[in-house]
Amino acid sequence: MTPRTLFSAVIAATIGMTAPAFIAEAADKKVVVAYQTDALPSSVAIANGEFAKETGYDIDFRKFNSGAEIFAAIASGDVQIGYVGSSPFAASTSRGLDVRAFYLSSISGIDEALVVRNGSGIESLDNLKGKKLAAAPVSTDHYQLLQLIKSLGLSEKDVQVLAIPQPEIVAAYNRGDIDGGFVWDPALTELKKNGKVLITSKEVAEKGAPTFSAWVATGKFADDNNQFLAKFASVINKYYASFAADKAAWGPQSENARILAKLLGGTPEQQAAALNNLNLLTPEVQASDAWLGGGENSGVAKILKATSQFLKDQGKISEVLPSYATFTTADALKLTQ
Repeated sequence: MTPRTLFSAVIAATIGMTAPAFIAEAADKKVVVAYQTDALPSSVAIANGEFAKETGYDIDFRKFNSGAEIFAAIASGDVQIGYVGSSPFAASTSRGLDVRAFYLSSISGIDEALVVRNGSGIESLDNLKGKKLAAAPVSTDHYQLLQLIKSLGLSEKDVQVLAIPQPEIVAAYNRGDIDGGFVWDPALTELKKNGKVLITSKEVAEKGAPTFSAWVATGKFADDNNQFLAKFASVINKYYASFAADKAAWGPQSENARILAKLLGGTPEQQAAALNNLNLLTPEVQASDAWLGGGENSGVAKILKATSQFLKDQGKISEVLPSYATFTTADALKLTQ
């Protein structure tokens, strides 16, 4: 064997030995992330690739219509990280799904609301009896709509509640088949074109039914990829800080609003308006005991348990867990500080 062929053989053998390791490493750095159509500053980083760039992972972003759909995909193993609301979060963890909230995108604000149709005969909350309303199945909106009805001393026998996806809500509303819908954007903007906001998510929260939306990861992924979650959270921090500090950069004529409209739908003007409806928490507040870092006494654990109890009373789930503390973690955010 000549020196050249010997060298070639050594290289080939080395490549043969190390290739599986390289392949395994590449496979380990692939993740499927589910998002929804909510307007969030951080969604710009989905469109421009910054999440992938900063984390070093091959990220497959997939758009879903609801948190319930995302949790079904997580349960099947198709998705490792998802953007979800607290109601489907509570339902899924109560059924035994191991996921952890590592970043709170927003808490109850005016970005979700009950909109009633012009001509429906609904002028106030006192007019809901006998009406037909809709919300996405097992969503935070569905939960708050049911809680609202209960707070008014009514039941689903008094108010017909349809649990249908948002695109169907918009279609039914425009046909006049329903009197109103509890929705988020872009459906919120669409319904307001022929109606008015009767009550917002923030106002329902003040009546005793707070909610939140969060990024969650499966327990296994969180254990094995804590640095990824920290880098993912740091990207969100960057865009939330930009939104807080420079509103002009997120206005209706901005490039950011244009990017959001292209990714999520609607117009730049609608996306800019939706951003201003968000109720955001700073990273420091999120990581505190009040929200993600307080274990059993954290805001997240308390909301999950209260929501689960309501869902059980409604016959939506069969069991309420003794504690929801294991479904929240401040670790990723603390690594960014």
